[in-house]
Amino acid sequence: MAKIKIKQIGSPIRRPESQRKILIGLGLNKMHRVVELEDTPEVRGAIKKLPHMVEVVED
Repeated sequence: MAKIKIKQIGSPIRRPESQRKILIGLGLNKMHRVVELEDTPEVRGAIKKLPHMVEVVED
């Protein structure tokens, strides 16, 4: 299955608890951290919920 790289660009400070939990679920918890995950509909949905806090990194 294809992989996707996600970078955290926004801080979870002053954000709702649900958004913080989504970040933790993606494996992100610090600014500018990059994780590589499977490209699944669940991961894509989590990215769409946090467009102001994460970005997809192209190689």
